[in-house]
Formats: sequence, structure tokens, C-alpha cells
Amino acid sequence: MNLEDTSNPKATFKTNLGDITVVLFPEKAPKTVENFCALAKKGYYDSGIFHRIISDFMIQGGDPTGTGMGGQSIWGEAFEDEFSNDLFNFRGALSMANAGPNTNGSQFFIVQNKNLPAQMVEQMRKAGYPEEVVEMYKKGGTPWLDHHHTVFGQVIKGLVTIDKIAEVKTDSSDKPVNDVIVEKIVIE
Repeated sequence: MNLEDTSNPKATFKTNLGDITVVLFPEKAPKTVENFCALAKKGYYDSGIFHRIISDFMIQGGDPTGTGMGGQSIWGEAFEDEFSNDLFNFRGALSMANAGPNTNGSQFFIVQNKNLPAQMVEQMRKAGYPEEVVEMYKKGGTPWLDHHHTVFGQVIKGLVTIDKIAEVKTDSSDKPVNDVIVEKIVIE
């Protein structure tokens, strides 16, 4: 929840609408972080697009075909989920997109939602979420995705850029009318 001074690796998404910097969690999602970093370092994500954007939900990318139907892991096949009781789909979470359990490849999304439905707060309390987690979710997020999508990073800089991306005009398939380009992802 306090990530500014961490020594964890970081990824900076260089987009045509601004930069987004994310702290990665290799200790909690080692295989996912390894896959993402290896793909980024070899330029797999360069010049790709955010192919699915839903305001007050998320922005999704990582498919080299730009269709939402492509992409693969560094191993050439889907890999397993890495869920943690310490990582959540808060606003700004970097998570793996998938087609069901253990189907991770190259696609990812960043949670943009800043308007958590009020009824979710009580549902989280009833489900046993720690109070500090409930308080963080009040700032936005998608708790219904917890333990369905591997969280492997958290935005520390660039939420304004994410909100700008979420505001672009999209078609009926949630694809931007004008491409939002991930020019490069820099791992540090």
C-alpha cells in the first residue's frame, strides 16, 4: 500500500498519451513478472495498443495482434495463475488478462475504476477483507476480480494518464477509435 520507496523492479509504459510507472511484485507473482519483463525486454509490447478500454473499469493491452485474441507467454503456452492474499485489484493494479483459470499469456490490464459501488464495501467486510484493504478499495478498484486475475504490479505514477486513456472514444467492442499506443515498456 506504500510503494514509493520500494526496491522492487519497475516498468514504465511509454504511451502516446503519457507515461505510466508500475512497481512489480516478483516475490508474490514470480512467473508472471518473469514473463512480463522478458516480453517487455525483447520488445514484444513495442508499438502495441490498448485494444480494450472501458471507462470506470480498466484499460487492456499486451496483444500483438491488437484484437484481444492473440499473444503468448515466453514459454509459448498458457501458464498458471499466481494469486496472493497480499495483492488486490485496487485502482492502478496491473493484472493479467485471461480466458479463465490458468490461461495467462501476454495480455494485461490496468484497473482504472475510481467509483467502487457502495454495496461492495459491506460485501468485502462480510467476505473477511481486512479493514485497511476495504479502505484502499474505497479509492477505487475491482474487488470482484480478486483471485480471478493475477495481480503483479501497482501504478505509482501516471494515474492521470490512465484516466486520460479511459476517456478516449471507443467503438461498440470497447476498442479505441484512435489507437492508444504503447510505444515501449521500459523495465528498471
